Amino acid sequence: MKVRLSLNQASKKKSRRLTRAAKAAAIAPRPLQKLRPLVHCQTQRYNSKVRLGKGFSLAELSAAKLSASYARSVGIAVDHRRTNKSNESLELNVARLEQYKSNLVVFGKSKPTDVPGQLTGTVMPIVKATAELEMQAVTDEMKEFKAFTTMRNARKESKVAGYRIAAINAKKKE
Repeated sequence: MKVRLSLNQASKKKSRRLTRAAKAAAIAPRPLQKLRPLVHCQTQRYNSKVRLGKGFSLAELSAAKLSASYARSVGIAVDHRRTNKSNESLELNVARLEQYKSNLVVFGKSKPTDVPGQLTGTVMPIVKATAELEMQAVTDEMKEFKAFTTMRNARKESKVAGYRIAAINAKKKE
């Protein structure tokens, strides 16, 4: 039986780091990553979480007055298959594009000599907004309210509503 040893981990780590640094130097002053939209995760369990998506939709780009080809050329990821299902997310991503456009510096084809430091990390990362919670005193009315019973009664009423309408219609016909 042949045993595979990975004694070259440290040297591989170093060579990967040097390759990343060489790539960053080759494309300087451009950032390594593209600008990506903020999207909600799928499924009911995770849809409250916001993450970075694959690319901006064509509707978001047109709202920000950008063409898809120009957006790709200035480091903005574009996903032509993506559609917007809510105005809130559309407006959020358009604001993200506008902010990126305001910070964008476009150089000519020649490489500038006085280049500022290379941008590393995610371009415009997700900033989590922290909202302050306001505590409220518990009243007697809140203590008396039975949520489970109220929901059970509402469920039962909606089930029976169809039968009641049918019974009323039957009485009218007679």
